[in-house]
Amino acid sequence: MAVMFVKQELPIREPQRAPRNSKRKIQQRVKEENGDDDDDPDYVDSPSRRGKSSVKKTKVTQEVNSSQARRPSTLGWNPPNKERDTEDELVMTEWEESEAMVLMKIKSRKRKTENLDAVTMKKTGSSDREEKILKSVNSMNPSSPSLTSTSSDSVLGSDGNSSCSSRRRAAMTKKGNGGDRLKCHQCTRSDRIIVVPCTKCKSKLYCIQCIKQWYPNMSEVEIAELCPFCRRNCNCNLCLHSSGMVKTVKTDISDGEKVQHLLYLIKTLFPYLKQIYEEQTQEIEVEANIQGIPSSGITIPVSSCPSDERVYCNHCATSIVDLHRSCPKCCYELCLSCCREIRKGNLLRRTAVDFQYVDRGFDYMHGKDPLPESYYMEMVGHDVEPLTEWNANRDGSITCAPKEMGGCGGSLLQLKHILPEDRILDLKERAEQVMMKFGTEQARNCSTYGSEMVKRASSREGTDDNYLYCPASHDILKEEEFLNFQRHWAKGEPVIVCNVLEQTTGLSWEPMVMWRALCENMDSKMSSKMSEVKAEECLSGCQVDISTRQFFKGYTEGRSYDNLWPEMLKLKDWPPSDKFENLLPRHCDEFISALPFQEYTDPRAGFLNLAVKLPNTILKPDLGPKTYIAYGIAEELGRGDSVTKLHCDMSDAVNILTHTAEVVLDENQRLAVERLKKKHRAQDKRENLVPPCQQEEDLPISRITVTENEDEEEGPYFPGFLPPGKMEKTGSALWDIFRREDVPKLQDYLRKHSKEFRHVFCSPVNRVVHPIHDQSFYLTLEHKKKLKEEYGIEPWTFEQRIGEAVFIPAGCPHQVRNLKSCTKVAVDFVSPENIHECIRLTEEFRQLPKNHRVREDKLEIKKMIVYAVAQSLKDFYLLASG
Repeated sequence: MAVMFVKQELPIREPQRAPRNSKRKIQQRVKEENGDDDDDPDYVDSPSRRGKSSVKKTKVTQEVNSSQARRPSTLGWNPPNKERDTEDELVMTEWEESEAMVLMKIKSRKRKTENLDAVTMKKTGSSDREEKILKSVNSMNPSSPSLTSTSSDSVLGSDGNSSCSSRRRAAMTKKGNGGDRLKCHQCTRSDRIIVVPCTKCKSKLYCIQCIKQWYPNMSEVEIAELCPFCRRNCNCNLCLHSSGMVKTVKTDISDGEKVQHLLYLIKTLFPYLKQIYEEQTQEIEVEANIQGIPSSGITIPVSSCPSDERVYCNHCATSIVDLHRSCPKCCYELCLSCCREIRKGNLLRRTAVDFQYVDRGFDYMHGKDPLPESYYMEMVGHDVEPLTEWNANRDGSITCAPKEMGGCGGSLLQLKHILPEDRILDLKERAEQVMMKFGTEQARNCSTYGSEMVKRASSREGTDDNYLYCPASHDILKEEEFLNFQRHWAKGEPVIVCNVLEQTTGLSWEPMVMWRALCENMDSKMSSKMSEVKAEECLSGCQVDISTRQFFKGYTEGRSYDNLWPEMLKLKDWPPSDKFENLLPRHCDEFISALPFQEYTDPRAGFLNLAVKLPNTILKPDLGPKTYIAYGIAEELGRGDSVTKLHCDMSDAVNILTHTAEVVLDENQRLAVERLKKKHRAQDKRENLVPPCQQEEDLPISRITVTENEDEEEGPYFPGFLPPGKMEKTGSALWDIFRREDVPKLQDYLRKHSKEFRHVFCSPVNRVVHPIHDQSFYLTLEHKKKLKEEYGIEPWTFEQRIGEAVFIPAGCPHQVRNLKSCTKVAVDFVSPENIHECIRLTEEFRQLPKNHRVREDKLEIKKMIVYAVAQSLKDFYLLASG
C-alpha cells in the first residue's frame, strides 16, 4: 500500500526557514546521503532508513543547533522577527529539523524527478491505490482546492523488507492559498508541513511530529492503513476524555448462566446471612430480658441514619449494618460484637499506639553514625491512653462508654435498627425457599478440565500446589477454563493470566500520556497543582514533593543520590482525590476491557462481584481501579528498594502490569552500590541486627543463592531465591504470595526476627502490633531463605511480565519488588468464594489499636452480604418469572 504524506504549503509561514548556513549544511548532508542514489526513483526515506542513518542525522542536527541562539519553549516554528536576520535568530525544534531534512531531500532531487510520479506508478502498479488516497485526502476538505501529487519517493515499511521499497512517499500541496488547511487530529494544528491521512476513515490524519511523539510503536505505513482513531487507541485529549468507546464486557451472559450464578451466590452467601440473623436474634433475647417481656413483644426504634452515611462502632471501628446499641445522650454507638465482649468481660482495649520513627539523618541510612542526640528525641512505642474499666450491668444492659473512652458514661445504650424491620429474617426465609426448590439445579462440577496451563512458583515438599494456574487471555472465554479458575480460586490459590493487553485496543499506558489526559481533564487551578506530585521515597519511607515531569523522567532514566545510590520513588493510588473513571475515562474503559474473568472482576457489572450488588443509594467502598507508578531496578539493594511491603488486603484483587521501563546501573554506580552495601552490613552488625551465624559469612545479601530443587523446565534456580543477574529478562515485578495456612508460622518468624528489619528512616523496627497488618516488613532473599530453613514454608514466587494479570485471593499475605520501573493498575473485588476470609480479616482489623493504619472497616463486608443476597433474590425472581 502506498503511504501518502500530505505536504501543506503555508503562505503565512513562508519566511520561516532555516538559517542559510544550516540550510547549506543540510543540503550538503542530503547530497552526501543520496550518493549514487540520485538517479534512483525509488529513494528510501522511512523510519527504518532514518534509524540506520541516525548518526548522520545527529550530526546534521548538531550543525543546525550550532547556529541557533536559543531553543523555543513550544513545538513549531517561531514567528519570524522581520527586524532581525532570520539566518541567525530562527530556531528549529527536533521535529522541525526532521521535516526540514525531508523537504531538503525532496527539493534536492526535484529536477531529476519531474516526471517521477508517472514513471513510478507504471513500475510499481500502485497508481490505483494512490489515486484512492488522493481522493480520500480531497474528500476531507471538499470546499478547498483539490490536492495534487507533486513529488514522491519510495518508503520502506516498518518491517524493513525490501518488498516495501515500491511504496511511495508523496508530498501533496494545495493549489493557491485559499481554503481551510488540514488539521492533525492529535494536536489539532493546521501548520504542520507533513501529515499522514487515513485511507480507512478518510477523515482523520496525523502529523509526523505526533506520530513520533505519541505513537512510537506505529509506523507511517500502519497509520495510513488504519489510523489510531479507527483502531480506537487514539490518545488525543478529546478521545482520552471520551468514555463508552470500548465495550468493556467480553461476553454476553445468557439467562441460563445468570440463573446458575444467582443460585451459586444465594447458596454461598446463605450461611453468613444466617450468622448475621442469629447474632441479631441473640441481642433481641438480651433486650427482652432487660425489659422483662417476651422477645415477640420487643419494639426496636429506628436509628436516624441517612442512606448516604456510614455507621461505625465507636469502639472497634467496625461497620454497623443493622442492629446496634446507641446512647440517647451523646450518640455513642456500639456494635453487637463489642456488646458480647463487654458482657463476657473480655473487651479488648483499642488504645492508641505510637508508631513514630526517628530521623537520624541521611548518612545514617547509608551506614554512618546517626545525628547527635540533641537533634532528635528517641521515641519508643507505648500506649498513650490509660486503661479504663467498662463492664455490663447484671441484667445485660450496657452503660455508655466512660468519658476516657469517648462516651458520656451516664446513659444506658438503647437497641436500634437501621434496615427495615425484620429485613434480615425476610431475606433468610426467601433464600431458604429458593434453595429448597432449586438447590439441586445449581450443582457445579469442580473437577479438572483437560490439561491446564500452569507455572511453577514454589518447591514445597508433600504438596500439590507448587504450580499456579496460568492460562492465556484468549483461552479464558472457554467454559472449562472458567470452571478451572473457580476450582483454583476456591482453594485460595493465586492465578496469573497472560497477555491480557492483547485483548484491548492498544491505548498507550505511557505515564506521560496519562498525565497529559489528567491535566486536560481538570480546571486550570487543579491542573496547575498536577505539575507536582507527592511521591513516596522508598529509602526513608517519607513523602516528598517532586515535579511531575522530573518524576516521569526518573521513571525512564533513573535517579540517584549524590553518593550514586539509586533513588526509588513511587506513586500510590494515583490519580489522587477522585475516582479513576472520572479523571481517566478512556484508560478506565481500556483497563476493564482487559480484565480476565469479568464475571468476578468487572467493577461495574461483574455478575459474581458482590461489590456490584450494592445499590446506588448508599455509599460504596472505594475498590478502584487505581494506578501504581513506581521506579525499580533488577538488583536487590536491601535498603530503599522499590517494594510494596508484606501486607494482606481485605478483599480479592487483580493487578495488571500495563507499562515498564528498564533502568540499568552503569559500572560506576554498581561499584558505589557495593561499597555502600558493605557499610550497611557493618552497621547491621554494630546494631546487632544480624544473627551471629550470619555475621561469620560476611556476604552481601545479593550473593546468597539457593540451587536446590533444580528443575529442568525452570532452569537451575528456583524463582523464590533467584539472585540478581539471573532474573528472567522479561520479568518486571517480583511477587511473593503466601498461603493462608502458612500465616501463623509467617507471623511467628516475623516476631522472632523483627529486630533484623528496618522501616522508616532505615530505623530498626521498634514495635510489632501485627506482623502483617503493620506493613513494616519486606522479606529479602536472605530472609526467605531463613524462613524456609526454620519453618519449612515458602511463598509462591514469580515474575510478572507486562500484560499479565495477577489475581490475589483475600487473606493471602503478599509483597512485591519492582525489577523495572512499572505502571500497574489494580482493582479490588469481592468473590463469594472468599467471603469467609473477608469476615476473618474484619475481625482481625477491629482488634487493632484505634490509630492503626488499616483498622477501619472500609469494606463493610456484612452490609455487602445482606445487599448481595437481596439483589440476587430480586434478579432470580425476575428471571424465573420471565
